[in-house]
Amino acid sequence: MGYGELIIRSYDPQYDRTRVEDFERKCEVGPAKRVFLFTDTLGDPICRIRNSPIYKMLVAELGNQLVGVIQGSIKLVTVHKPPNDLAKVGYILGLRVSSLYRRRGIGSSLVIKLEEWFIANDVDYAYMATEKDNKASVKLFVDRLSYVKFQTPTILVNPVSHRMSRISSNVELAKLKVEEAEAIYRKFMSSTEFFPIDIGNILRNKLSLGTWAAYPRGESWGGVPSSWAMLSVWNSGELFKLRLGNAPLSCLMYTKSSRLIEKLVPCVKLPCIPDFFRPFGFYFIYGVYREGPLSGKLVRTLCRFVHNMASKSKDCKVIVTEVGCSDTSRLHIPHWKSLSCPEDLWCIKALKNEKKNSLHELTKTPPTRALFVDPREV
Repeated sequence: MGYGELIIRSYDPQYDRTRVEDFERKCEVGPAKRVFLFTDTLGDPICRIRNSPIYKMLVAELGNQLVGVIQGSIKLVTVHKPPNDLAKVGYILGLRVSSLYRRRGIGSSLVIKLEEWFIANDVDYAYMATEKDNKASVKLFVDRLSYVKFQTPTILVNPVSHRMSRISSNVELAKLKVEEAEAIYRKFMSSTEFFPIDIGNILRNKLSLGTWAAYPRGESWGGVPSSWAMLSVWNSGELFKLRLGNAPLSCLMYTKSSRLIEKLVPCVKLPCIPDFFRPFGFYFIYGVYREGPLSGKLVRTLCRFVHNMASKSKDCKVIVTEVGCSDTSRLHIPHWKSLSCPEDLWCIKALKNEKKNSLHELTKTPPTRALFVDPREV
């Protein structure tokens, strides 16, 4: 073909950082008729995996030309019911191949090379997430690389407005200490699908803004409230920024006009769309848990509290949450349907022969347990 031998190697920050950033920008050109997002990694191409326990980025070259990249991270999580409930999993993300070099097996080669790194680190399962309608990605992982569909979580996105949300006077809110939050998560969510064993490290990370609990006013948090809910917040905007691309002119006009009307006539309750055309950050809500007959209302109150916290930030434009498809908490989390994704797609593959039988159980059994989405992998 005249392009030379394909070389796949580890990312070298001194040599590759600028090249990868330029490459990522070129690959962010989306379909002509679809809205898409630009990602600004703020000078750190591995920002999305840097907070994971173990991580790696690979680059693919033909001659001196950078033609592909991929990232991966490794952690220990809960995937089965006790007693065999722990497994080491490898997460695949950030697969990009230059448009000029697609359909030449570069994407497959990058995934296989990353799987080899997983295997060398004793990983039980590899998994990835993609849009359900991303036919190219599904074809690569499912049809060619033997991954199987595992989960279809729901991504909920709520824009942040300048208006403060009303917090019910019948609800008590408490910010939990890290040690207390960790103990509660381990007690109530340790059997949740994909619960990270190093939850303490997540909660202590500087990007984790805190954990809050809500319960009925007049009851004691020290006792056991009749209903309660909790969640944690991760500041993804400190890692990278997003910007909307290819949006129709009508969307831009509505954004500007709604903000103007809100400023001039605040009594008019016109939904105001934040300015997504400039780089913005977002908060990610994780670890949503609730118990009791009033817990749905308490989850909604917590989300309103997070909204008010985000509205004080100049950078945060949306609040994002991802929950399992069977998690009824999604019914109580404020979101805009037009911005959300009802079915994200997770695919998984057993990397050890002895795990293939358990993989069948994982993928064929209806997903009735809650799903823990690690904020480090957003």
